[in-house]
Amino acid sequence: MKKVYACGIITVLCIVATVLLRIPMSNAELDYEKVDVKVVSSETKERVVKTGYSQSTITTYDIVVSYMGKNYDLENAHDSYSYRVGSTVTAYLANGRMYANEEGVRNATPQGTAYFAALIASFVMFFVTLILWSKAAEKKRAGKR
Repeated sequence: MKKVYACGIITVLCIVATVLLRIPMSNAELDYEKVDVKVVSSETKERVVKTGYSQSTITTYDIVVSYMGKNYDLENAHDSYSYRVGSTVTAYLANGRMYANEEGVRNATPQGTAYFAALIASFVMFFVTLILWSKAAEKKRAGKR
C-alpha cells in the first residue's frame, strides 16, 4: 500500500507542476520573426503502426519552404492542403527553425518543453497509480477470504 500512496503523491505533484508550468509557458516572451515564405514542396504521408493486435495510422505533413534562398522544414503544420507548391504563406522563424504558427514557437521554448514533460508524467503516473491501487485492492480482497 505504501507504493500506492507514494505514486499518488507523485501524481498530485506532477499535476500541480503541469498547472504551474502552464502559466510561464503562456506568458513566455517569444523571439521570432514573422516572414513570408515560398512553399517548395508539400506532402502528406501516412504510416501504419502496429501495436500488439491492433494497428493505427499516423499522418505527417512534410512541408519544405524557402526563405532568403535557404530551405526549411515547416514544423507544426496541421495540414498540407494550405501549403500549395509555389504559393507564398506566412511562417514564423525562430532559432533557425521555421514554424507554421505562433503556438509552434511557444511549444519549442524551454517552458513549453517543461510543460509537456510534466503533462506526460502526470498521465503516466495517474495510470501507474490506478494499476497499483487495483492490484493492492485485489490483494486485500484475496487476503480476507
